[in-house]
Amino acid sequence: MTPDQLITFAAVAEHRNISRAAVALHLSQPAVSGQLRQLQDEFGEPLYQRDGRGVRLTPAGEQLASYAARLRDTWRQAHAYRDALRGLEQGTLRIGASTTPASYLLPYLIAEFHRRYPDVIVHTANGNTTEIVGALGSVDIAMIEGPAGADLPPDTAVHAWREDEIVAIMPRTHPLAEAEREGRIALAAFGAYPLVLREEGSGVRQTVEREFARAGVPMRVALEIAGVEGVKEAVRAGMGVGFVSAMSMRHENGALRMLSLSPQPLTRRLSILVPHASAPSRVVEQFLAMCIAGEGA
Repeated sequence: MTPDQLITFAAVAEHRNISRAAVALHLSQPAVSGQLRQLQDEFGEPLYQRDGRGVRLTPAGEQLASYAARLRDTWRQAHAYRDALRGLEQGTLRIGASTTPASYLLPYLIAEFHRRYPDVIVHTANGNTTEIVGALGSVDIAMIEGPAGADLPPDTAVHAWREDEIVAIMPRTHPLAEAEREGRIALAAFGAYPLVLREEGSGVRQTVEREFARAGVPMRVALEIAGVEGVKEAVRAGMGVGFVSAMSMRHENGALRMLSLSPQPLTRRLSILVPHASAPSRVVEQFLAMCIAGEGA
């Protein structure tokens, strides 16, 4: 039994899926499976069982997972302490980001950070808000666009970051686009038209669904599709009206009309999450300070 095997087992126990654990550990799936087999042989009884697309821990596995998680956390804290001691000349920064900040903010932030600290290696992981919150155990800092929720790992700090407006988009020939000349439109106007929504777990979708429910406006969902660009392409194809971050429309060529909602724009707060906030590395502290100061994006 080795520390690497236990850290691998902790990741599998957290994700309940070997493939996702492999991605989080930056290992191949066969490498993870091999470590699990060796660990299971060491204990002489099953630690997990296949369960559909994932795995289910046995009682012995659940007990071992608690020890493995403590070892993994100690290992991370030791690495964070090492990075803090040797400063920013070297180090690694693992950033998780949900779709909107990953696509439209993070590239500029990483470029600025790289100019300041060229020897820090940056790894990124992206998904929707729910996926990024679920992967906090495998990143150093995360950016999300939806509510963080209450089930965050212990010692996770939540920093309010910046405002983001969600806008309606449609082809310029759409009846709503042709009728509206002020650049704003009431939410009730969308009740009669098909809608294109992001996938479950998306921060944009959570905000839009909450606003429609609050206003008592029915939602005629024509299509659910993953990703901001997927929504925009479906809208271009005439599938319905979509909702996206205004940031995602910065470089559009004019084929789509963008409308703010009235009487008040639909805004939400982007947040930055810092796991192990009681002992962040200097790399994390500097990247967080750059983001909060509004530099680089």
